[in-house]
Amino acid sequence: MIPYTYSLHKIHNTDHFGFEADDYSRFKFGDEQVARSFGKDLADGFIRYYLTENFITGQIVVISSPYCFIPTATFAMKNYFVSQLNRWLVEHGGLVVQEAKVHRTITYKEDYGALSAEDRMTLIGNDSFHIDKDFLEGKTLLFLDDIKITGSHERMILKMVKEYGLKNDIHMLYFAELMNKEIHPNVENHLNYHQVKSIFDLEEIIQGGNFCINTRIVKYILNCDFNSFSIFLERQSTDFINNLYDLSLGNSYHTIESYSENLNYLKNYIHNNNYKLI
Repeated sequence: MIPYTYSLHKIHNTDHFGFEADDYSRFKFGDEQVARSFGKDLADGFIRYYLTENFITGQIVVISSPYCFIPTATFAMKNYFVSQLNRWLVEHGGLVVQEAKVHRTITYKEDYGALSAEDRMTLIGNDSFHIDKDFLEGKTLLFLDDIKITGSHERMILKMVKEYGLKNDIHMLYFAELMNKEIHPNVENHLNYHQVKSIFDLEEIIQGGNFCINTRIVKYILNCDFNSFSIFLERQSTDFINNLYDLSLGNSYHTIESYSENLNYLKNYIHNNNYKLI
């Protein structure tokens, strides 16, 4: 089955993305205000360019990008995509959407955005994706992701679809898509870190009142050099510190050697300061 693919922004050159690179960077590191804007814009675009001419009368299931325990940045965008889409569907006599999760077993810690197309596929090819097939039966599936660069994630999703024998109508939706294959895939890293150059650049996002923690920011903090990490931790709230530790354990980051120094310091920091776990 060939899925329908829609991307809101099509990247043909690095001088004009169609969106602000700083906004995208903030989004990837947990700025929920940007996630709200991206999600609503993606929903509006999908409605305008597809649903108005191809109304889906049956049940729609929206599925965010695969994750283990800590959601990705796309999860926050998905929430606002769903809200915007539901409003339009109800106004036009449709069914409100359902949601499902692709469970992902991750086998690597490398920064995916810096890799070539071949290296991406080699890396992600060892991961395993799982979904509730029975729940999806007879429904139209919308798989959401923030950006399509080489299509390796999409190939893994479609591999899962084939392995599960899913016969659903499938749509792959992206906030942005790299159309010019002459541009190196590491343009994704350029976008990811456009505004975040050090761990201290995260503080404005975390303390800005619109923060939603995700996998990327947790990995970035744990992978930071120890001196910067210890200074950064002193400036954070009790709730943030406890949440950071609990999410790290939930994603089994305590089993990754390169995170061990910072994570052990985080654990001792909590115990020594008598923080109460809520």
